[in-house]
Amino acid sequence: MSRPRTFVPPAGARAYALATARGEFAVIDSPAAAGTGPRGTALLLPGFTGSKEDFNPLHEALGARGYRTVAVDGRGQFESDGPRDDESAYAQEELARDVLAQAAVVGDGRPVHLLGHSLGGQIARAAVLVDHAPFRSLTLMSSGPAQISVPQQQRVKLLRDALAVLPMAEVWEAMQALEAPEELADQDEGGPDPLGLEDQEDLRRRWLGNKPAQLLAAGLQLCIEPDRVDELAAVPLPFHVLSGARDDTWPLPLLDDMALRLSARRTVVEGAEHSPNTDRPAPTAEAIAAFWDATAPGANR
Repeated sequence: MSRPRTFVPPAGARAYALATARGEFAVIDSPAAAGTGPRGTALLLPGFTGSKEDFNPLHEALGARGYRTVAVDGRGQFESDGPRDDESAYAQEELARDVLAQAAVVGDGRPVHLLGHSLGGQIARAAVLVDHAPFRSLTLMSSGPAQISVPQQQRVKLLRDALAVLPMAEVWEAMQALEAPEELADQDEGGPDPLGLEDQEDLRRRWLGNKPAQLLAAGLQLCIEPDRVDELAAVPLPFHVLSGARDDTWPLPLLDDMALRLSARRTVVEGAEHSPNTDRPAPTAEAIAAFWDATAPGANR
């Protein structure tokens, strides 16, 4: 999971419930900086076990480049409601249609940039394949062409097995006991820095906010997702494949190949792993904004 240094929204951002035709979704809505001349709006989708707060480190830098950014908790994820026990409510197409409804409100009739991290990237892809009209571009951040790697599938199976028999709080304690020491450290521009007690409590609160059915359905989806890159390549949108320099969920050669198949811009953020948004937010935001700038009408791509 991404581990944001803080769950507090950046200055000027608003946390609220976004009302859509498919229900309400918890968002953090950060405006373009004053005086920048607004350049567009972006919808940001977090990954498995993550939340809208995973994008907190990016909002101000993207706002300074003229972009309003709206990060959203998906259905049943952290502060967005959803059925506790009905896995069918979290089928990929259902989540994709949620994204279309969110984009309709956030964009207010204008296309928005869509960015998905990890699982969020596969949900974003599914939304674009249903209807690309609400979107100006698609960025897939640390999100691969098909199912996750075998070692990660094994970890997800352990999690699904635990969720089937244990309360969420006990699963959290077991997860913490199994984490390697280096995975318990947050990453920033200066390297590892252990999370404080307050931060750890925020992560626990986020975990307990997830609906078990959402975690079960999302975990399964990550393990069986088919390769839909050729379908996506037929969609008339500009694409960006961004990742860290190391990723054990989708190895970099898979991401490199996917970018080629999509004729996509490819960015590798040095010093980052599966969560460049929290590992190296400054160069990550710079790469994202540069891509969005290049998609503007009349821009030299």
